Amino acid sequence: MRFIINGGKPLRGTIEVKGSKNATTKMMIASLLTDEECVLENFPSIGDTEITKELCEHIGATVTIDGSTARLCTPNIKSHRVTQLTRRNRIPILALGPLLNRVGKAEVPVLGGDKIGARPVDIHLDGLKQLGAEITHDDKFFYASAPNGLTGATITLRYPSVGATENIILASVLAKGRTVIHNAAVEPEIMDIILLLQKMGAIIGLGSDRTIYIEGVKKMHGARHRILPDRNEAVSFACLGLAFPGNEVTVKNAVQKDLITFLNAVRKIGGEYRIEDDGITFFRKDGLVASEVETDTHPGFMTDWQQPFLILLTQAVGTSVIHETVYEDRFGYAEELRAMGANIAVFSKCLGELPCRYNGQGHPHSAIVSGPTPLTGITLKVRDLRAGMAHMIAALVAEGESTIEGIEEIDRGYEDLDTRLRAIGADIRRVD
Repeated sequence: MRFIINGGKPLRGTIEVKGSKNATTKMMIASLLTDEECVLENFPSIGDTEITKELCEHIGATVTIDGSTARLCTPNIKSHRVTQLTRRNRIPILALGPLLNRVGKAEVPVLGGDKIGARPVDIHLDGLKQLGAEITHDDKFFYASAPNGLTGATITLRYPSVGATENIILASVLAKGRTVIHNAAVEPEIMDIILLLQKMGAIIGLGSDRTIYIEGVKKMHGARHRILPDRNEAVSFACLGLAFPGNEVTVKNAVQKDLITFLNAVRKIGGEYRIEDDGITFFRKDGLVASEVETDTHPGFMTDWQQPFLILLTQAVGTSVIHETVYEDRFGYAEELRAMGANIAVFSKCLGELPCRYNGQGHPHSAIVSGPTPLTGITLKVRDLRAGMAHMIAALVAEGESTIEGIEEIDRGYEDLDTRLRAIGADIRRVD
């Protein structure tokens, strides 16, 4: 599958943000903690929820999706062994905690997902081991057991990993005693997962300085929850509204409090926004100006925002700098942008002020962008989900026709994207 895009068209209108991919898939796993039904509203129909549905059904869940509502119920664990899925992603490792709590053992595939660095899982495994899990692995599977059940522990993460924080929370809500997570991730998606778990009967408290407290309970029950809007979608669509003078895109369901750092970055480069009752409208009157951006854990500038934002910087006057501190290899898409006419240089040096765990390791994690440069349509191959969305934005900015191949990767995270973009004026079609 591929997209054919004729760029340079004015974009005006309203585009609606769907439910968060990063929250939805974890909430589907959370439903495995109870034998009662969980109902998820604002549910996105995307590739990653489809593969998570397959995972849950393999374990024993019944999953029914009706429009934007999903119902999940796992009265019994039919299999603690997830031996094969039609596509690899990073979700199966999060099933370890629910399976250990319900049947005392688990076997799940090793990770897949985006090709954006090593993304090690030792932080996940160390946390689960401190809760009492015995874990081994080979090239294909993680094998876990909890002969004596899981027991609360005080766990300090060396880095506020989103996945590890989620994994420990999912494992500890049914563990015996109290769990304390120091240096935890506190992203909005994690807070939304906590809200669901609290509805299901969990006892979870939030302390200062990235501390989360969990008191284990004996049983979880079903719940109904509306998933928060996807802030990555919101930023992607915002960048379309900022791409040209005259564009004006209202991003319906965009939440100001979850985008504070991005909105500040928009103002710094000369973009404009207007807070509406049901979203945020993005536009600009004049040219954009260069800026400096450093990605960081929440509440910093999100790593998934740097790719679409970099496209704006190619159209800004002056020299911009992006310092990526979350993943060590996230500028692979720059080569294709250079082929479109962008002036981007990637460096292994830390070109920023934030302390960076990749300092001196030789990873290409800083970029200098000089602009403005006109972009010209070419054929692009999607490397990973967020880079794929950057390709989409670049193609919509560029003059002429672009072909984007491998769009299945984009479909992992964006529901019916081409239809939604056409509604605001994009010239885009999907081709087999």
